[in-house]
Amino acid sequence: MTDLTKEFNEGDSFLGYKFKRIVELNEIKGLFYELEHIPTGAKHIHIAKEDKENTFGVSFKTVPWNSTGVAHILEHIVLCGSKNYPARDPFFSMIKRSLQSFMNAFTAPDWTMYPFSTQNKKDFYNLMSVYLDAAFYPKLHELSFKQEGHRLEIDNQNNLVPKGVVYNEMKGAMSSPDDVMSRSLFNAIYPDTTYSYNSGGAPYNILDLSYDELKEFHKRHYHPSNSFFYTYGNLSLKEHLNFIYEKILKNFQKIDPKTNVPSQPRWINPREAVYSYTLGKNENPAKKYHACVAWLMADIKDNFEVLSLVILEHILIGNSASPLRKALIESGLGSSLCSGTGFDSGVKDTIFACGLKDVEKDCAHKIEKIIINVLQELYNNGIDKELIKSAIHKLEFHRKEITNHPHPYGLKLLLTLSSIWFHGGDPVTIIKLDKDLKKINDKIETERFFENQIKKYFLENNHRLIFTLSPDQEDKEKKQIEDKLNNLKAAMDKSHLENLVKQAIELKSFQESKDDVSSLPTLEISDISPDVICIKPSYETVTYTCYEQPTSGICYFTSVFGIGNVSIELIPLINFFCYAVTKMGTKKRNYVEMARLIDSYTGGTFASANVSISYDEKGDCLPFISFSSKCLNRNINKMFDIISEFYFDFDFSNIDRLRNIFKEYRAAMEYSIIESGHKYATNLASRIFSKASFLSEIWSGIHQLKMIKQIELSDESLKNLSEKLFIIADKVFKSNGFKIALVGEQSSLDKAKDNIKAIHEGLGIDNKNSFYAPDINLSTESIKEGWIIASQVSFVAKIFETARMSHEDAPVLSVISRMLKLLYLHREIREKGGAYGGYSTYTAEDGLFAFASYRDPHIISTLKTYDNAVDFINNPQNYSDEDIKEAILQVCATIDKPDSPGIAAKKAFYRKLMFLSDDIRINFKQKLLSLKKEDVTKVAQKYFGKKEKKEGIVVISSEEKLKEANEKLLNNPFKLNLI
Repeated sequence: MTDLTKEFNEGDSFLGYKFKRIVELNEIKGLFYELEHIPTGAKHIHIAKEDKENTFGVSFKTVPWNSTGVAHILEHIVLCGSKNYPARDPFFSMIKRSLQSFMNAFTAPDWTMYPFSTQNKKDFYNLMSVYLDAAFYPKLHELSFKQEGHRLEIDNQNNLVPKGVVYNEMKGAMSSPDDVMSRSLFNAIYPDTTYSYNSGGAPYNILDLSYDELKEFHKRHYHPSNSFFYTYGNLSLKEHLNFIYEKILKNFQKIDPKTNVPSQPRWINPREAVYSYTLGKNENPAKKYHACVAWLMADIKDNFEVLSLVILEHILIGNSASPLRKALIESGLGSSLCSGTGFDSGVKDTIFACGLKDVEKDCAHKIEKIIINVLQELYNNGIDKELIKSAIHKLEFHRKEITNHPHPYGLKLLLTLSSIWFHGGDPVTIIKLDKDLKKINDKIETERFFENQIKKYFLENNHRLIFTLSPDQEDKEKKQIEDKLNNLKAAMDKSHLENLVKQAIELKSFQESKDDVSSLPTLEISDISPDVICIKPSYETVTYTCYEQPTSGICYFTSVFGIGNVSIELIPLINFFCYAVTKMGTKKRNYVEMARLIDSYTGGTFASANVSISYDEKGDCLPFISFSSKCLNRNINKMFDIISEFYFDFDFSNIDRLRNIFKEYRAAMEYSIIESGHKYATNLASRIFSKASFLSEIWSGIHQLKMIKQIELSDESLKNLSEKLFIIADKVFKSNGFKIALVGEQSSLDKAKDNIKAIHEGLGIDNKNSFYAPDINLSTESIKEGWIIASQVSFVAKIFETARMSHEDAPVLSVISRMLKLLYLHREIREKGGAYGGYSTYTAEDGLFAFASYRDPHIISTLKTYDNAVDFINNPQNYSDEDIKEAILQVCATIDKPDSPGIAAKKAFYRKLMFLSDDIRINFKQKLLSLKKEDVTKVAQKYFGKKEKKEGIVVISSEEKLKEANEKLLNNPFKLNLI
């Protein structure tokens, strides 16, 4: 039973709301309210829980009828001004005026969501007021449509050029083979429903969307009768309902929005499909195909069947021991599992897909044969009971663990239950699994339950698709868009072309006009606490630190090992070592046995390469390996058995296994560049400034990928790699370079401490402490580099040095970074330039200041914008005291963002390692809260007024765009590099 006080009872009525259900959620110590506003048909779920990080969301079923991206573009435009908040950009303005811990909007294949989270009650209602007004009463200005959606302009060569934020965002997205794979797979397997369309928008089709179609889509879809309200946390439900009713619901009557998604008609026979994606001209297409087999599964409302398929997914592909994953990876046909692999329970007709990326042209049927053979064998011979046990344990663990990562917990709940709720299913069953789990466990004991599920959903299911994604080095889509633009221009007379010029001028004037944000609510500096969250150890020794925290019956283990004793030539392999060490097996158990053990008794066991800079006077670079795990309290001894085995009995001798891990690692890096190009560009540009940034880049940046691509997959080469990994492990796993953090309730800490002593005694001792950095010669000169990838958009980064966190200028620099982003770069790079994002960031740890753009159609003009940003911040007339206050709010929102107990204690442990004291953090925040305009002006002139300074400039883009940029940079061109 929970100790929360019920505000309402089942059957109660309030302001037209009918309380349909109230359910105690003992699993999360909360109360679930399900209600409906009868006059409008609006649905509402409230989860009451003693959590001060409250969450709100309003969602709509959005069912596109084409691939113009209407739902996605509308998501952007409703946030561009509304009836009561007529500012040009209230969404980004509220980011500045709030202490939100999360604020965004999402477009899914069949719904659109507007969620936020905050710890401040005043902030909560400020944000809810803006969100409600935006969703239900947007201005939908035509100029906003042209800015955010698409428009045509005329360039210097008199050619038509398509522009728009969403247009460029989707050009970037559709440059990613993984994105193309997922969207194409949906198009092929759901040919008769809304899922066949690209809800984000296909660039070619986006150009067909009209302004009138957008307005009509809003009128039907953004209505209370098609709405789903969600609230979570410790604020009053009664206040929420009053607020929503007065702002919105009292003004509407029920309609039929006609947004129900029908089931996809099932096929009589399996089908095949081949789609294409763009591959760079410098790459060999021979093994760049992707292939998979996919099935439509259960209806989303069938809770029991969906849960069984979630478990079956883990049985089949959940870890390296899973039979389907193992068979595919060990076939050697491809590098790793393809995008879209897994069970997707978030759509009306759920789907399971499985396949490989980086295969040869005619591999689809080979992959199909492997998959069917594995499934048939499992059905015939039965599934290992240990696989079923580990799959159910994993479900139990993640159900029990409450975290705020990667989203606030209230938002994670919303995202978990949203799809089943929107499609008319029972969302309570997503949280309360006990009844269905018991039913599954009973069936396991009395029948061949999962074997029969394999027969039903795989072997006898004819709605099966054999899918191939083929590389295209001709870039057919680019040619199609060019042809479309040429045809459009040919149909235009002089007046049409003059009108395009006029519209471009109008839009520029609209974008440059001063935005009146006086109507928007805001917080004040007085609403911010001067304190920071401090987590103190409950007990510590030289070796380990304990943090007693309310972790819901979970024990967290984190250890760090210094890498200073690893030779310089092996340092670049540290990140791959971390990736491989827990996937290779040990001298006692092979990788299959270890994978099953990990899933049966832990919530995961991970190693990662990290590098920080100490906050003491020395400012030393501190590179280290983090080795962590977590488990239910009952499994603490088992978890430490697993950890000990990796420390004492590591093994890299299985060359076939090493080859497969290596291919997975390389593929993951290759395919992540399009998705995270701004991060790769920033890392490249940063690497000349410190040992820490240099190590970070060679471990997880482009130079890591280049090194990995140079390693051959021959037995001889991999034996050499194996030997190097053994040497690294032998140098790293030593007791004098070993520190530990334990987090949990007191009983679990006491139990865990008994295991620490044995581990510490079992580790060998090296001849010196290993917490130091290797000797690295950094470049003394600036760099200006272009790195070539197959992408229709660019990622542009520029980095220079300022001051670190302990310096008195650090709080001001953090404020300047926020001011530049939202006062200048957002307007110039996103609104006017059409990039998806323009950023300025200040990293207090190393004192680096960065400019970066994401999915950017420009290079030269973006670099000019960075130069102009320096002039902007150096002119105090460009910003006001209110702008500075808003920037302070943004920095404080980041500082005060809450963490779950486990993560909060882990961060405290890392701060301790880096000598980042709570006094330094408190001093930083207090200086931040007291800074004035003259401080900003002084610091801006100090760091942004220098004419000559070391800087890193890096652009990741296509060869065509980089060469085009170099033609305009004859005196100082980019040094071009192939990735």
